[in-house]
Amino acid sequence: MKKKMNGNLVVLIAVILVSHSWMITNIEGHAYLGKEKVTRLHFYFHDTLNGDHPTTVPVAYPIGTVISPSNLAPSNAVYVADDPLTDGPDPNSTVVGHAQGFYVFERQDKVVLIFVMDIGFTSGEFNGSSITLFSRNPVLETDREVAVVSGREKFRS
Repeated sequence: MKKKMNGNLVVLIAVILVSHSWMITNIEGHAYLGKEKVTRLHFYFHDTLNGDHPTTVPVAYPIGTVISPSNLAPSNAVYVADDPLTDGPDPNSTVVGHAQGFYVFERQDKVVLIFVMDIGFTSGEFNGSSITLFSRNPVLETDREVAVVSGREKFRS
């Protein structure tokens, strides 16, 4: 009887701990980290796969894959990027930072990027600060959300 009761007590404690951690991480759908701070950023991300000065280049792709103007993003290809961030839509606008990292094109049923990217700012109010993304990005969807996993300087959590 005593062994069974100890086992039940362990299960009860485990359930309480899991329930408590679930409550903390699900307050308004987010982990509770204190008061939320909102920063609004506005910049343009220029990802160029071809031309004289590409900012993104393939570094690995399946055997037999042909990279061509009609097939710049084959399934399962890995790309490394150093993309300029500008203050306007024109690629020749003032550069305010760079997006540096890599991504994989995945195309089972729709085009999705799996990416790791550091969005670093080199001028203005956020000079020296960055945010780090590690996420799935369904690029053909008009509404999408990507995960910010970290930040430096003014974006440090």
